[in-house]
Amino acid sequence: MNLYGVYGASGFGREVMPLLRAQVANDPEALCVFVDDSGAEDTVNGHRCLTFDQFVGLPAENRAVTLAIADGCIREKLADKCEAAGVRFIELRARNCMVLDETHVAEGLILCGFATITANASIGRHFHGNIYSYVAHDCVIGDFVTFAPGVKCNGNVHVEDHAYIGTGAILRQGKPGKPLIIGAGAIVGMGAVVTKDVPPGVTVVGNPARPLVRD
Repeated sequence: MNLYGVYGASGFGREVMPLLRAQVANDPEALCVFVDDSGAEDTVNGHRCLTFDQFVGLPAENRAVTLAIADGCIREKLADKCEAAGVRFIELRARNCMVLDETHVAEGLILCGFATITANASIGRHFHGNIYSYVAHDCVIGDFVTFAPGVKCNGNVHVEDHAYIGTGAILRQGKPGKPLIIGAGAIVGMGAVVTKDVPPGVTVVGNPARPLVRD
């Protein structure tokens, strides 16, 4: 048996499962399951839901997961956990997504329907590109970065590790040698239009995007 898991059985995990199922459809030995340690139901959308210990305990010739958890810091911890247990990662690409010329993609990619990575981009480990999001030319995306649906990341933008870019956000195009930079762990709110660099760990919202002021 070839055992494939979607780590996370909540909303995004349930969206990702059909991508996994389609990708391994020609493997007669494939079994697709959810992996979730939060006490989810035994069955989710017709697929078994296992704890991680159950997943690694099942006899299988090959074993791989995709990490369908939006929080990049949690995703990194789960990646370390899987690597320690000898579980490899499967890259998922929807059939109608696009990755163009001379783009480097690291392990663990999830690229959902109609998402696009254009030419000469570099994508870090365990990147999530949700539906209708895009990464344009000469962008550098760090590890464990999340793009929610409809993110528009224009050319010459650097997005550092663990950043989260919200639904419909627009990242202004940078320049060769002077990219627009989204700092590590930054959050860009939904619908924000980012025209200036965002410092690490800062949340920005609005048009033009400004740091969020909390009451």
